[in-house]
Amino acid sequence: QVQLVESGGGSVQPGGSLRLSCAASGYTARNSCMGWFRQAPGKEREGVASINRDGSTTYTDSVKGRFTISKDNSKNILYLEMNSLKPEDTAMYYCAVDIPPCDRLIKPGYGGSWSTDWGQGTQVTVSS
Repeated sequence: QVQLVESGGGSVQPGGSLRLSCAASGYTARNSCMGWFRQAPGKEREGVASINRDGSTTYTDSVKGRFTISKDNSKNILYLEMNSLKPEDTAMYYCAVDIPPCDRLIKPGYGGSWSTDWGQGTQVTVSS
């Protein structure tokens, strides 16, 4: 059984930084994609970043150059380093594991499917 536990959310001023963590367990080699999604009130869930088994990453355009996804394979922890945060980054952020292809996680309109396992989410609020 897949378990994903996020932490690290909070409130920050515009221009600030946060690092999200996701402790993962119970997933198999079949779920070789890991990623972060977010959902703002009144909006659909969207993929933010993904990373595959080999460490290749993809990002949605709105976060490129500001967010960095990484993972520590020895500890089974997924990270999302978020810099230069903007008010429009405010959302609930979810950790996810999924099956390939990994770049579909950040494609517009893909909010997960039958193959996606989710964490409980962590809130990120960016405001002055």
